[in-house]
Amino acid sequence: VWHVLDWNHDLAAAAVKCLQEKGGAMIEKRRRKRHGSHIFLITLILTIALGSVVLGCSMIWAVGSPQLVAVKLESQLANLVEDVQAAESVLANAQSAKPVGKYDALLADEALCRQQNIYAKTAASPNETTIVFAGDILFDDHYAVKVKMNQRGRGIVGSISQEMLDVMRSADIFMVNNEFPYSNRGTPTENKKFTFRAKPEYASYLLDMGADIVSLANNHAYDYGKIAFLDTLDTLNGIGMPYVGAGRNLEEAIKPVYFIVNDQKIAFVAATQIERTENPDTKEATQNSPGVFRCWNVDKLLEVVANAKQVSDYVIVYIHWGTEATDQLDWAQKDQAVKISNAGADLIIGDHPHVLQQFGYCEDTPVMYSLGNFLFNSKAQDTCLVKLTLDANGFKSLQFIPGRQQDCSVTMLHGTEKERVLSYMRKISPDVTIDGDGFVTKKG
Repeated sequence: VWHVLDWNHDLAAAAVKCLQEKGGAMIEKRRRKRHGSHIFLITLILTIALGSVVLGCSMIWAVGSPQLVAVKLESQLANLVEDVQAAESVLANAQSAKPVGKYDALLADEALCRQQNIYAKTAASPNETTIVFAGDILFDDHYAVKVKMNQRGRGIVGSISQEMLDVMRSADIFMVNNEFPYSNRGTPTENKKFTFRAKPEYASYLLDMGADIVSLANNHAYDYGKIAFLDTLDTLNGIGMPYVGAGRNLEEAIKPVYFIVNDQKIAFVAATQIERTENPDTKEATQNSPGVFRCWNVDKLLEVVANAKQVSDYVIVYIHWGTEATDQLDWAQKDQAVKISNAGADLIIGDHPHVLQQFGYCEDTPVMYSLGNFLFNSKAQDTCLVKLTLDANGFKSLQFIPGRQQDCSVTMLHGTEKERVLSYMRKISPDVTIDGDGFVTKKG
């Protein structure tokens, strides 16, 4: 009888040991969503252990007085109850264990993330990530948009409709082209028709818009010289706003910004082919001098895109290109779009023409050739937001959201006006289908 009890105790102890070993493994398997076999095994072991208690008790009662073994049996049962409670705790922990992300170790290294321009974001949904893009903005006090903004006295809220703001602010990542420096210093570039500069405190409007990243790869970032350009970098750093496409040297200017969201690493690269001269007013970053990332010679951009592709799940290229005031693509846009796609870009977003241009595809890479102005001048013209949605498999959808810039403010379009802009985009975009809600798909 005593041997039966001891054997039962040993079996129960073995079951608990197995549970502890397998439970740890099971938690890890839970994180990988493959834990069913371990639960079955542990449950089977505990069932055998409990069954042995019943068998041991039956034998005891058959061969002797229960008073002789009551104390030891009570102790054995108490120990087994504790073991079962421990098992339940392990199982509960396994069931609620948070899945391990493939980038968790990287995100834990804060110094490395800072060095590599990596930012963690928490998405509104665990199943998909939304990224919204807008075109050119301008906050210079000497131009109409900011003059009107000052007159209204409501900041961004008075210049962008609530509907538009809701889309921008609710996006997991919102990107816009910052087409001017932030500074109180510097002198305007000589012989340049339009030069822009905004007060450093106006950078807070980016936060009001819901921006998460800005492109500085454009032909106005250097309008007030080196000192204002460097002030811009310091200002954006001061409000915690990631920027891409410019820097204190070439290494910084070409470096992508990465966001890790929903266990996907998304790379943002920005460059400009404007101006297309050997000695542009907007200085190109070099090994030892600040400036923008120029891609009139596209080779360096292709190298950056290819490298980003190797370490990312999705690569977005935001590029300043094209000819102003026309919806017709120029040869350089067409030529570079194919090369950028082949280098590894998953999405190409363009700006600079100040008007909407077509959607297209280079193989499986969607291209929006120009977003147009967003909040830039007083001219009444069509504009848009473009919304990318990613899920666990990567690309899910691309949506064109029509808008109108008028009276120095931006509103979302509905009804016949929305359909007018959608029809126009269909007309100039022969390679895609755009449905009534603005969702863009490749023909064929």
